Parts: sequence; C-alpha cells; structure tokens
Amino acid sequence: MAMREIVFLGFANAQLLDVTGPFQVFATANDLLIAGGRAPVYGLRYLAGDGGPVATTAGLMLMAEPAAVLDRLQPHTLMVAGGEGVNAAIRDRDLLDRLQRGAARSARVASVCSGALVLAAAGLLDGRRATTHWCRTDEFRRRFPRVTLDPDQIWVQDGPVWTSAGITAGIDLALALVEADEGPALARAVARQLVVFLRRPGGQSQFSPLLPKPATAAEDDFLALRIQATADPAADLTVPALAARAGMGVRAFARAFRSATGETPARWVEAMRIDAACRALESGAGSIKSVAVTAGFGDDERMRRAFLRRLGVAPDIYRSRFGSAV
Repeated sequence: MAMREIVFLGFANAQLLDVTGPFQVFATANDLLIAGGRAPVYGLRYLAGDGGPVATTAGLMLMAEPAAVLDRLQPHTLMVAGGEGVNAAIRDRDLLDRLQRGAARSARVASVCSGALVLAAAGLLDGRRATTHWCRTDEFRRRFPRVTLDPDQIWVQDGPVWTSAGITAGIDLALALVEADEGPALARAVARQLVVFLRRPGGQSQFSPLLPKPATAAEDDFLALRIQATADPAADLTVPALAARAGMGVRAFARAFRSATGETPARWVEAMRIDAACRALESGAGSIKSVAVTAGFGDDERMRRAFLRRLGVAPDIYRSRFGSAV
C-alpha cells in the first residue's frame, strides 16, 4: 500500500497540541502496524515559516521544514494548525496562496482548532460546513458568512475537507481520519494506546460558557433587567413577567429583546439558568434536584432536557467531568 503523506502546515505561534496531538495519533498508528508485522502507512512532515526551530504558543520550539517545501509536494492530507499565530496567518497572502495551491494537490484538507479560520481565509470552506474552537465562533461567523458553522461538533467532514473544534479535538479528528483510512480496529487500538475516547461523548458546548459575551451598546437597554434575572434565576422569568419589569408590552418586549441581544427572551433565560446550574454543579454544592430548583428549572427532568438540548450531556455527567472533589 502506498504511503499516505500527512503534511502539517504551521506558522509562528501555532498551538502546540494542534500539531503534536494529531501528529502522535498518526505516529501511533504506524507504531501499532509495525508491531503487528505490517508496514507503516503514514509519512509525517511539519512545515512552517522558513524552517528550523519555530516557536509555538507554549514557548516550545518545533523543528520544521520551510513552508515553501509544500509547493513541490502532493500530500494525501494537508492539515493546518490553529493558535495565536492564526491572526497573522489569515493576513499572510503568500501563506494563503500556498495553502490554496497545496490543497488543490491534496486528497483531503483538514484544520485543527482555529486553523479553520486559515482555511476559510484561503476560500477553502466557502459553501461548506465547518467547526472551530468555541471561543472564535462569533468572529468566524462575522468574517466568513459563506461558511456554515456548526460550533457544537467535535469535528465536521464536508467532502474532502475536515475541521475540528478546539485544541485536543484535533486528536478526535485524527482518529476519525485513521478510521476512514484503515478501519475502526486500528483507530480503536490507537485510542486505547493514547488513553483517549475513540468518540468523545457530548459536543463542544459542554466546554464553552453559554453567556460569555459582555453587553453591547444596543443591549444596554436590557442590562439592568438581565442582571436582576441572573441574580435570581428561580424567579418568574416568563416573557410576560420580564416585559412587565421592563415596562413594555409582551410583543414589543420580545421584538426589542431579540433585536438587541440576537436571541429570544426564552432562549436567553434558558442559557442563563444552564449557566447558573453549571456553576452549582462545578462547585459540588447540593443534589441534582436542589440545583434544578435553585437554577430555576423547577425539577431535575426539565433541567436534564435543557442540558441535553444545549450542552449534549446530562447534568450528572457534567458534574462528573467538571465538578470539584468534595
């Protein structure tokens, strides 16, 4: 079987794990094949800048070949890293042009984390579905409206283009690529060797805050109202009750709130209550039922449905993953 060449394209201040996580998945696949008496199937290369030691966001230097080497390669898979260096990379016309040319010669293209912004800046995601790190989803949507962003997915495949969520999701993506290439048995063996999930339960939403954004100028009209609601999530926060607090009619309030915040009052209230419940679950305080009451859900079943709908995991699972030891 012909060797599949996996080329990682980086740059100064790429995220270390965006490169080394997927790199190790493919290297471990080779190791396991060799141990089983088979030939390795992946050739691995890292290209960045002018070559030599290139800094990552962690400060660790990675030895790289010059990015210009890509011009004479025909990779099976071309993978782009993310990290702080993405901000410069999406403005680097030479890098984007090189990426476009390299992608045209590759069987498939992939990005890890915020590397999706680099693919999008090169026009490689136009008309496609993609994902990226949760903290850059708003920016991504503003910059690249021609891309359909699916922010909760750990990884997304759209034809020959694959994208992953934040940082360690690159490992999940690489396992999926190994499975596509060599079947589930090898992918499962690699996951076991690396002590990771072959398919991570839940989506990216469980790791991201639902209420991360500060108020904009347009939202200031409702800032006091939202602060009051956040202080007492178990209060009556139905649309009529909120409209009465704002001194507005129900329909006018609902329209104005959505225009100012980008979401309906009901969705905002649910997100705020989930955020309150998450903080309680992380602290380890109280039972699931008591958290449901104090967070304003009324009962644990209603909270469970909201968690599954918005985070993709049940409250007890969320607590087991993120709760403090008590």
